[in-house]
Amino acid sequence: MSDSKDTQTGAASVRLHQPSPLAAEIAAGPSDEPSPLVSHLSSSAEGMAQSSQHSIQAERDYAAAQRNEAREDADELHQFRMLALERQKATGGFAGAGAQAGPSQATGGAFEPFVGSRVGSPIPDKNGLGWPGKGTLARLNATPEERQAREQKLADAVKVLLECIGEDPERDGLIKTPERYAKALLWMTKGYEERLPDVIGNAIFAEDHEEMVIVRDIDIFSLCEHHMVPFAGKVSIGYIPNKFVLGLSKLARIAETFSRRLQVQERLTKQIATAIDEAIRPMGVAVVIEATHQCMTMRGVQKPGAATITSSMLGAFRRSDKTRAEFMSLIRSSQR
Repeated sequence: MSDSKDTQTGAASVRLHQPSPLAAEIAAGPSDEPSPLVSHLSSSAEGMAQSSQHSIQAERDYAAAQRNEAREDADELHQFRMLALERQKATGGFAGAGAQAGPSQATGGAFEPFVGSRVGSPIPDKNGLGWPGKGTLARLNATPEERQAREQKLADAVKVLLECIGEDPERDGLIKTPERYAKALLWMTKGYEERLPDVIGNAIFAEDHEEMVIVRDIDIFSLCEHHMVPFAGKVSIGYIPNKFVLGLSKLARIAETFSRRLQVQERLTKQIATAIDEAIRPMGVAVVIEATHQCMTMRGVQKPGAATITSSMLGAFRRSDKTRAEFMSLIRSSQR
C-alpha cells in the first residue's frame, strides 16, 4: 500500500511537456517539401520585399514629378524674363536700382508689371484692378458730380442708421456726423480705386540678386466684411528675386491697396502674395499676417488679445521646407 501511494504521489508530481510543432520540424530534419512555417515566413518576406519596392518606386516617382515641376517653373520664369527684357529693349530700358526715372520712364519706357502673367490670373484684368468688385469700375471712373452724389447718398444712409439705433441725427453732436462718416468710409476703402500698375509704377529694377528679400512688420488696417468693424495688425512679406527686384516701399503699397477694402484676413494674405508673384515673377513669395479683429474682441465672444495668423506661400517657399523655415525664423527674430 505504501509503495502504491508513493507511486501515485510521484506520478502526480510529474509534469509532462508536449513537444512544440517547431521542435518537431527541427527534429525531422530537412526534406524536399518546405514546412508550413517556412512557407509562411518565405511568403511574408516576399510580400515585404514587394511592398518595399513599391514604396521606393513611389518615392522615385514623386521625386521625378518634383523635378519636372521645378524644371517647368524654371522654364516659365526664363520665358517671362526674356519677354520682359525684349520689351525693355523696345521701350527704352530700365531706370536701374535707385535711379531717378528719366524721360523714357515718364513716357512709358519703364518695365511694366504683370507682363507674361499666368493664364487665368485675376491680376492682369484690363483695368489693372485685381479682384474688382461689382461697382468698382463705376467708382473708379466716376465724374466729380457722380462722386458728390455718391457721398451724399452714403451720408443719407448714415442718418438712417443713427435713427435706427435710437439717436437724433439733428442734435448738435451728430449734425455733421453723416458727412464725416461718408468721407471716412470712402477713404478707408480707397483701395477699390487704385490700379496695381499705378501702385507699382516704374519701381521694378533689373538686379542680379537671388537671395531672400524681406520687409516685415508693415502696419495694416482694414474693415472686416462680415461686420464692417476694423481689424489691424502687421504683415511681413518676403520674396526671392528672379533677376527683377521691386522697390521696397511698393511692398507696403501693395499691402495698403488690398487692406483698404472690405476684407477677410485669409483673402487679404493671398491677394498680397499673388500680386507680387504676378508683378515680377520671383522664385517664391511668402506673406504672413498677424492681426486682431474687433469683431471678436469688442463684440461676440469678446476675447481681447486674441490674434489671428494667416500665411500664403508660393513657389520656393511652398516647395522647400528649409526656405520656408528661414523666412519664418527671420520674421520671428527678436531683433527689433
